[in-house]
Amino acid sequence: MAEPVIAQKEPYGIEVEAGNEYWWCACGRSGSQPFCDGSHKGTGLAPMQYEAKADRTIWFCGCKSTSNKPVCDGTHNDL
Repeated sequence: MAEPVIAQKEPYGIEVEAGNEYWWCACGRSGSQPFCDGSHKGTGLAPMQYEAKADRTIWFCGCKSTSNKPVCDGTHNDL
């Protein structure tokens, strides 16, 4: 299995809408960060589904190292 690539060393603040699902890129290779575009194929990594419970801003992890996937936990501050 490949290691994820750091897409950026800060989170992506995304406005999500209640009831919608979002597919967070776990590999860091997507050209549509922070969301999956299929670039993970062949890496052994897979995107993670996030279902919005309310309309609000979600801070999706950009470094791909969070322990609270797919949401940022501040791990990027230690990279």
